[in-house]
Amino acid sequence: MIFSNMTIKKARELMDNNELKSSTLVDYYLDNISKENKDLNAYLSVFSDEARREALETDERLSRGENPGVLAGIPIAVKDNILVRGYNATAGSKILENYVASYDATVVRKLKDAGAIILGKTNLDEFAMGSSCEQSAFGPTKNPRNREYVPGGSSGGSACAVAGEFALAALGSDTGGSIRQPASLCGIVGLKPTYGRVSRSGLIALASSLDQIGPMTKNVYDAALLLSVISGHDVNDATTLPGEKFELNEDMFSGNIEGLKIGLPQEYFIEGIDSRVGQIIEKASKDLEARGAKLYPVSLPHTKYGLATYYIILPSEASANLARFDGIRYGYSVARTEQGRSARTEQGRSANNSSDKNMWDIFIDSRSHGFGDEVRRRIILGTFALSSGYYDAYYNKAQLVRALIRRDFIEAFKKVDVLLTPTSPTLPFKFGEKTDDPLAMYLADVYTVSANLAGIPGISLNAGEVEGLPVGLQLLAANKNEDILVKVANAYEQIYNQ
Repeated sequence: MIFSNMTIKKARELMDNNELKSSTLVDYYLDNISKENKDLNAYLSVFSDEARREALETDERLSRGENPGVLAGIPIAVKDNILVRGYNATAGSKILENYVASYDATVVRKLKDAGAIILGKTNLDEFAMGSSCEQSAFGPTKNPRNREYVPGGSSGGSACAVAGEFALAALGSDTGGSIRQPASLCGIVGLKPTYGRVSRSGLIALASSLDQIGPMTKNVYDAALLLSVISGHDVNDATTLPGEKFELNEDMFSGNIEGLKIGLPQEYFIEGIDSRVGQIIEKASKDLEARGAKLYPVSLPHTKYGLATYYIILPSEASANLARFDGIRYGYSVARTEQGRSARTEQGRSANNSSDKNMWDIFIDSRSHGFGDEVRRRIILGTFALSSGYYDAYYNKAQLVRALIRRDFIEAFKKVDVLLTPTSPTLPFKFGEKTDDPLAMYLADVYTVSANLAGIPGISLNAGEVEGLPVGLQLLAANKNEDILVKVANAYEQIYNQ
């Protein structure tokens, strides 16, 4: 059986008809991981034994005619900033290298309740700060479409796992495009839900007002299916929307978009976009128009401030969230490392005498050694923006501009149903191409950050290729309008696959 084009929907049908066993599917992905992961570095940890055991149990239950859940036997990867009980959750950082989760994130619990099998934890830019998956403390992830290129970030490991045949689907997190941008660069589907649609309980926080967990899959249907499983209110996350569970319906997958209004934001089609990317996105819009949709030019006038606003709010929230990793209460500690070394070399000596460091020395040394360059850079930026005398000039002003960006989208969605844009202004880039220029790296998120600032849902799907490198199409919709988003994305997917 050929598994390369397998989807969640197809796998479930085959399992229900006794034409495919979960154990066979799990073995396929685990074999691929064992052969290729050393080079691609998609996974930081693999749960081989538990995955095989769960697959056999699923096969037995299915053979007895039981229904273990809508995702029964489906192998899924999870980004390593999402907690899975009993396993490491590093967030791609040395400071959490030895942290073992004591509970499941809400999304992981929901996956397990639906019968899914967690294959392992995927690589990411450290604490999800990056656009290339080069910033991980455990080495970069490569793009399976072309290993000389980055897979995008920060959910690069999850994108690689799906595109590289290491999992049937994956979970990522999106703070400023970290699901959609790597989905674009790896040629898969990535869906960022409305803020509050999916619980963040058990997600290691980057920027709490921006973070959102979402699915990364091979097609639109699978993304919608996963969203229906992981969405909904959670008492452990006060920011989740009450009663807002996403549900599938037949109309989403009818392919009928007759009369739907699609907006083309003029600020997204300007100088700076790769002309080859622009041509593919223009063709995609014409294809949707030929299917019956109506195209309208729209304006989002505060788009030009989006990146600057984002890179004040995100570092500010990140500096607060990461303050807990101080080498004393949580995470990597220089003091504990030196005490262990002292205990091994000078048995009988008191651990308290193993170092002359005071609390501030421990704090500074632990964070200096535990955090990478990009994390330290953003902590410094955020701490400065929140500092006395600068709070109003930077952070408070950024929040005011954020409100204007949100209002732009509200006004636009009074006129159109969805917005169509490129996901990334450029093609995938090579390793090292932007690491020495943080501003150039930040520009990779120029088309995705505004959706997080506004809290609206967005999806990226493959729209074509240039010299073998994928180009992503992004669709954006109003708050809680994932149904329209899925409907238009599915219609385009039908066109593209014809």
